[in-house]
Amino acid sequence: MKIDFNKGNGLVPVIIQNANTLQVLMLGYMNEEAYQKTILEQKVTFFSRSKNRLWTKGEESGNILLVKDIKIDCDNDTILISAFPKGPTCHTGATTCFNEDTSKGFLYQLEETISQRIDNNDEKSYTNQLYRRGINKVAQKVGEEAVELVIEAKDNDDVLFKNEAADLMYHYLILLKAKGFKMSDIETILEERSK
Repeated sequence: MKIDFNKGNGLVPVIIQNANTLQVLMLGYMNEEAYQKTILEQKVTFFSRSKNRLWTKGEESGNILLVKDIKIDCDNDTILISAFPKGPTCHTGATTCFNEDTSKGFLYQLEETISQRIDNNDEKSYTNQLYRRGINKVAQKVGEEAVELVIEAKDNDDVLFKNEAADLMYHYLILLKAKGFKMSDIETILEERSK
């Protein structure tokens, strides 16, 4: 596919997505020269409409975007770049130029639901009831679920294995909440380890 730079008077919109989390980080614009430079250097370069020149993301802050993958939409007039951000993407210091709490997928939605049930002290919620029993009970439940997952891993029932894996993940999220952490905290550690 060839990008149609003529549709937007020489510019096409570029959506930047975190390669690890799939979170949308920002929107920028490229002309053909910025696109070619991005491909050549594997660092995202835009055409700055305000400065009227090429602008490599992070050229001043050091918060560059390293290209993992580039896709072009079905109309050949929009680019999606999957990138590894080196530092915050937004000029404000935030991870994304959009709402910082933008969902990164279902697990993040589940994490938010768990947090709401606990913060709102929902008395009918199993999640809240377990949380209110204290850190020892929450940790014990995670241990029980981990053992059940190990047992199912040794058997050949894929349905039971996946259900136990889901139970462990669910209780792990409650444990993170009980310890005052979020999945993004753990994600940061994993990203640092992958370097």
